[in-house]
Amino acid sequence: MAEVRDAARRPLRADARRNYDALLAAAAEAFGEKGTGASLDDIAKRAGVGPGTLYRNFPTREALFQAVYTEEVNQLREIAVTTVGLPPWEALVTWLDRFVDYIVPKRAVLEALSQESEMFRACRISMHEAGEPLLAAAQKAEEVRPDVTFDDLLRMVSGLTSTTYVDSAQRRKVLALALDGLRTR
Repeated sequence: MAEVRDAARRPLRADARRNYDALLAAAAEAFGEKGTGASLDDIAKRAGVGPGTLYRNFPTREALFQAVYTEEVNQLREIAVTTVGLPPWEALVTWLDRFVDYIVPKRAVLEALSQESEMFRACRISMHEAGEPLLAAAQKAEEVRPDVTFDDLLRMVSGLTSTTYVDSAQRRKVLALALDGLRTR
């Protein structure tokens, strides 16, 4: 499973890398709260850097969207790697739980990106490479129904996350109810 690279390059110097990572975290938070129209100046302030640092790393809003999106996809890939020693059902649920955390605030960024771009295709492939083996292992262990495809799973979770909830506890409860429907009996 290869890491997806965004158009912006992560700096090599430690201080510049910290600023880059702080900008990504601040942008993800701001886009999650305010959508793609979030102020770039606000993102720089949240990251504790000046606007020049933001523009030096991300010369366009699109470059920032891509970097935020690919960073999240790479984190999903890493979660899949870290679940290798877990029982199959637990590994799948751990990954899906992180997927829910990823998709809820990223809807706005996703809609702003060209879904025909090479970067988006690479992210989709990476997500499938991360999640499909987890589903297959849970099915092989006879913990998940054999008729469920990875596409079914993504659509189910995407549908569940497209609505609003009272709080994250309610969202997790609804996800647990849906995941229960995947289990073999």
